[in-house]
Amino acid sequence: MWCRRRATAAAGRLLLRLLLVVVLLLQAPAAAQSSKRFLRSAEPRDSNLKIVGSIIFPVKVYVKLNQNGPRILCVTNRLRNLELIDPVFQWRGPGGNILSAYSDSNYYYEFTAQYHAAPCNSIYNISFEKALLQVLSKLVAELSCEVTLIKSECHHVKMQRAGLQNEIYFTFSVASLDKEKNNRPCQQSTCDTSERLSKARYLIEKFFEQQVEIMRKSSEPLPEIYYIEGTLQMVWVDRCYPGYGMNPLRHPDCPDCCVVCSPGSYNPSNRIHCLPCNNSFMYGATKC
Repeated sequence: MWCRRRATAAAGRLLLRLLLVVVLLLQAPAAAQSSKRFLRSAEPRDSNLKIVGSIIFPVKVYVKLNQNGPRILCVTNRLRNLELIDPVFQWRGPGGNILSAYSDSNYYYEFTAQYHAAPCNSIYNISFEKALLQVLSKLVAELSCEVTLIKSECHHVKMQRAGLQNEIYFTFSVASLDKEKNNRPCQQSTCDTSERLSKARYLIEKFFEQQVEIMRKSSEPLPEIYYIEGTLQMVWVDRCYPGYGMNPLRHPDCPDCCVVCSPGSYNPSNRIHCLPCNNSFMYGATKC
């Protein structure tokens, strides 16, 4: 009973320390604005695209879903130099009278971080893991993002000068919560996924940086569990919505686009590529 109370009190102190960092971050809205440097532009480079068509073979044109697409001027080589009065163009896409569409990848960030830890079988580590996830989730909650723990591993590490130490390796993801029904891409005006994820990334990076700053300024001895400076790493993980996939061989002009799956393929979940399926006869299939 004494050990459990002691562990609960220690977890409470750790949670208070982490919450202090969150308060400092959330009180600095101006700093969060600088996260815009991470944004990638999804706007078309040119509002007018001139496409040279053909009456012999189809010409691929990529139009983003739920966007005010560019004005496309379509002519053939024969018609390009002729004067046309009230021209009428007919577009035929993979669904009949619609164009083939694509969407940005539904990406997320994956972080890894290392902490000096208590002995690997200690209840302190379990309490700290819960406290850390609570704080990270609170940090990005207003951005409609979620933090998910992928794995947590405790290892004995032999240091050349410090001897044997215990370290916890955390891996967690930060993803957008916005999803339309049927897990389809949502409207851009309500999503702003790129901006929100960029801000979430900025806040998390500052959270770990400020842990180091607080430890440096503190005159108290190092706690048993603390973040190891410089170990935070981040990777960008792409994924496509069900029914869409990347295919740089089939779509070399748009290799990073999540293009609707062609007949003979499908994507049942948030995979990157469409999977082959002989029973699929429609575009955008999510089942085989």
